Amino acid sequence: MSTTTALRVDIADGPAERGAAERGARAGRRPSAGGIAWRSRAIRTASVLAAVGAWQFLTANNIRLWVRFDTLPTVTEIVRAFRHQLGTDTFYLDLGQSLIRILTGFGLAAVIGVTTGVALGRSRWFSDVLGPLTELARPIPAIAIVPVAILMFPDDEAGIVFITFLAAYFPVMVSTRHAVRALPTIWEDSVRTLGGSRWDVLCQVVLPGSLPGVFSGLSVGIGVAWICVVSAEMISGRLGVGYRTWQAYTIVDYPGVFVGIITIGALGYLTSAAVELIGRRVTHWLPRVQEVAK
Repeated sequence: MSTTTALRVDIADGPAERGAAERGARAGRRPSAGGIAWRSRAIRTASVLAAVGAWQFLTANNIRLWVRFDTLPTVTEIVRAFRHQLGTDTFYLDLGQSLIRILTGFGLAAVIGVTTGVALGRSRWFSDVLGPLTELARPIPAIAIVPVAILMFPDDEAGIVFITFLAAYFPVMVSTRHAVRALPTIWEDSVRTLGGSRWDVLCQVVLPGSLPGVFSGLSVGIGVAWICVVSAEMISGRLGVGYRTWQAYTIVDYPGVFVGIITIGALGYLTSAAVELIGRRVTHWLPRVQEVAK
């Protein structure tokens, strides 16, 4: 074999062989799923600790940049206020009241939102009758309905639940409607061909097929519901985390304000995580991103 021919063989085969070797090496060095999970948790924890440390440094040293950190409480002051709140009955009463409001309003929004979303996606008559009304009402911020809720309902509690329901309803309804309309028609045709009824289509095609979209709407809805329930509590509530946070601001208790903010964030995180966990369990048959990547 001549030198030119040998060079051509090396050029042709070299990259492929090297690519196979590199892929094999990467496969051998690929970390386990447990290692990736622990590394992810460590990075997340480090990011939170870094943010807390930066907050403590900026506030304790009275730093004034574009933001006036010298007017804000330090982390140690907030921790002391939090420890004091944990020892009072009022904190747990506010916590329970806010949870009751959010779960009631969000639960109603989940049931009614999914039901009307399926109806709007499946029925042309229902879409013609209620579709324009929902599209006109959807851009209105739920918090702007607080004066109307005060006039409509006999007590503040029902009004706050109504505002919470309204905030979560539209994300759930819209996401469900889009999920239903996006289903491939061949699925319904297959059930019909096998002799299935409209009820069979609903139970075997529409509801299972739209579940990913439904839980996307629920995940968005729970976050919007927390925003509005806290705002409604600040405006017209007598109990709740939002009401207590606003009360702390009015008496210039700034560490108490941040106790309320942190509590709201923790509650929102836990409820959103619960919705996502339920969604993963219900849609366990779907391929995940990691599985598709493999």
